[in-house]
Amino acid sequence: MTMTNTELQQRKDAATPRGVGVMCQFYAERALNAELWDVEGRRYIDFAAGIAVLNTGHRHPKIVAAIEQQLGKFTHTCYQIVPYASYVELAERINQLTPGTHAKKTAFFSSGAEAVENAVKIARAATGRSAVIAFSGAFHGRTMMGMALTGKVAPYKIGFGPFPTEVYHAPFPVELHGVGTADSLAALQMLFKCDVDPQRVAAIILEPVQGEGGFYAAPQDFMRALRALCDQHGILLIADEIQTGFARTGKLFAMQHYDVLPDLMTIAKSLAGGMPLSAVCGRAEIMDAPAPGGLGGTYAGNPLAIAAAHAVIDIIEEEQLCTRAGVLGDRLKERLHGLRGAIPQIAEVRGMGAMIAVEFTKPGTHEADMAFTKQVQTLALQQGLLLLTCGVYGNVIRFLFPLTISDALMDEALAILESALRASAAANT
Repeated sequence: MTMTNTELQQRKDAATPRGVGVMCQFYAERALNAELWDVEGRRYIDFAAGIAVLNTGHRHPKIVAAIEQQLGKFTHTCYQIVPYASYVELAERINQLTPGTHAKKTAFFSSGAEAVENAVKIARAATGRSAVIAFSGAFHGRTMMGMALTGKVAPYKIGFGPFPTEVYHAPFPVELHGVGTADSLAALQMLFKCDVDPQRVAAIILEPVQGEGGFYAAPQDFMRALRALCDQHGILLIADEIQTGFARTGKLFAMQHYDVLPDLMTIAKSLAGGMPLSAVCGRAEIMDAPAPGGLGGTYAGNPLAIAAAHAVIDIIEEEQLCTRAGVLGDRLKERLHGLRGAIPQIAEVRGMGAMIAVEFTKPGTHEADMAFTKQVQTLALQQGLLLLTCGVYGNVIRFLFPLTISDALMDEALAILESALRASAAANT
């Protein structure tokens, strides 16, 4: 007998800790492409996609087939014990597809946080240095080093310190909030003057487009200046592409929007279409710095996830999802821009490709309007549209719909979004 959402919620509260925060109070029964149905049969349009994991949608037939085929062979050997060709072949593909024509190597892991942890390990091994610089608003995971690098306290860091030492933060350039490239660079110079010798810094890590931080893209001049700063001091530049990768921004990787190259990249989320897989890809000589046995993990590069990732790359190429991301993103931005006159809370609509966000402030001010943002999210959910918020102040809605969504479903979702925005604005006049 199928349980109701209410019954499952009661069981969840009794059996699982409150620290695992859960946004929705309904429970998934099945999903397909950009739609999800709960255990009571209600349908939702999924604009969250498991937090940017499903650029190729729920249960893409080619991903399902790839996993089924691998299931018939083996599910686990531990790559470090008995290796398999598909791991090597995927590394070759990633090395070829990531920005730059230089020699690269790739190692696979299970989660985005794991990739970040290992990128820091690799950077320290390659440079012989220990310090790492990250940015305000950044999100790099929930492990101890991930939390230390993350530039947002609530809810990620509260009660979990002390964190690993020699992690420093500088303000991320966000013009809307009065922080420009020059301000961020000046803050980095102040760090070097007051807190850490640049000769002790192993790496600077940043998201080309901040995810949890609010979908703020790093300005072109800032990325160039970071590259120059790293070259000047022998620091490695790590691009965290965990949320931005695999066609989300209109290119396979967000760093392809810039004219500089990172030394290391972390990738995960949509890499394997819902299967747990992450990777670090970087310059071959840097990736070879750790000694044998220094990298890995029991489940790292699981063969089922590897098979799914091969299918994901094929799908992105065959269905031209980079181009599709731009088309869908433009439609969303056009709709949101058309509502600015009716919704005075809209402070900014921004984004690359289909990595779009809308930020809300109290009309006539620069004060973040978290309550309005939450109201839009709630009203949309009541009408069957699943949205995620983000930003240090929780006043941004980010859009992470599958890039495989149909035009008709996109139209339906945009109509719900407009309805939620208009109703929220009316309630706040």
